[in-house]
Amino acid sequence: MSYSWAKTMAVSLLTSATLSGAALAESLPGEGVTVQPVQSTVAEETFQTLIVNKALEALGYDVKETKEVDYNVGYTSIAKGDATFLAVGWFPLHADKYTMSGGDESFSRTGEYISGAAQGYLIDKKTAEKYGITNVSQLTDPKIAKLFDANGDGKADLTGCNPGWGCELVVEEHLTAYKLRDTVTHNQGNYAAIIADTISRYKKGDPILYYTWTPYWVSGVLVPGKDVVWLEVPFSALPGERKDIDTTLPNGKNYGFEMNSMRIVANKEFTEKNPAAAKLFEIMKLDINAVSAQNMMMSQGKNSSADIEAHANGWIAANKATFDGWIAEAKKAAM
Repeated sequence: MSYSWAKTMAVSLLTSATLSGAALAESLPGEGVTVQPVQSTVAEETFQTLIVNKALEALGYDVKETKEVDYNVGYTSIAKGDATFLAVGWFPLHADKYTMSGGDESFSRTGEYISGAAQGYLIDKKTAEKYGITNVSQLTDPKIAKLFDANGDGKADLTGCNPGWGCELVVEEHLTAYKLRDTVTHNQGNYAAIIADTISRYKKGDPILYYTWTPYWVSGVLVPGKDVVWLEVPFSALPGERKDIDTTLPNGKNYGFEMNSMRIVANKEFTEKNPAAAKLFEIMKLDINAVSAQNMMMSQGKNSSADIEAHANGWIAANKATFDGWIAEAKKAAM
């Protein structure tokens, strides 16, 4: 074998190895894998879901259009493998839904995507101060309850929680535990429409009573401490497996609901086969204030699909280092 021929072969092999290495470096862990996201019908959860979708796309996954379903359907679909993940799983609020659909044997939920979500009952500050109302138990008094009567039946009208969300079970538990059924009506249906009517009544100077949560745009319109106040509950009362949980917060206040985190709930078999996605779901974190700000833009009319897409892209551009860090760490997990 001549020296020149051997040298040519060595260069050729080295070049081939370099090209192969480059090709490997360019391949993405999600290539060839299809992902089906699901979310609730709450439009204000689209932004959170889109950011997860876009991160998965950056890893090479083929992400299908998000399907909107009831939470219960979402959990059962993920457990069966008909869907891949739910970006906004509320915990501990959805604890019963999670357990009933298969629990840890069916799902992976390793991280906390969004933390510090509060829920509870509020009334307008003017009425609270005038009548000294600080606790929902005071609504057992027909005279106090009648202050919040919007339809003339003598009972307080509570803007409540949609069936299937999970919060409605807590509200119903409270109505029984605090003996409020004779004086309070739990108004359910289209929350967006009912809360819009509630805000209209507030603007006219009428007393209001409503349930809401954070992050959500309502608390940007009716600002706690300025326009409205949170009501405490006389004692903790939760349904199902959480019946013995104390809902008292670290500051000593008890608003009847636990502080929640929004966690990415994924099909367990999928995460076991896709370590990059599993790592991504574990490490992604979104500031609750960013969600509230985006939800506020939606309430002000920037609520089309194109608008929400732009909001998600804008957040990613403004937080490029964080987003790129997620992708880099997820790629390492796949190696």
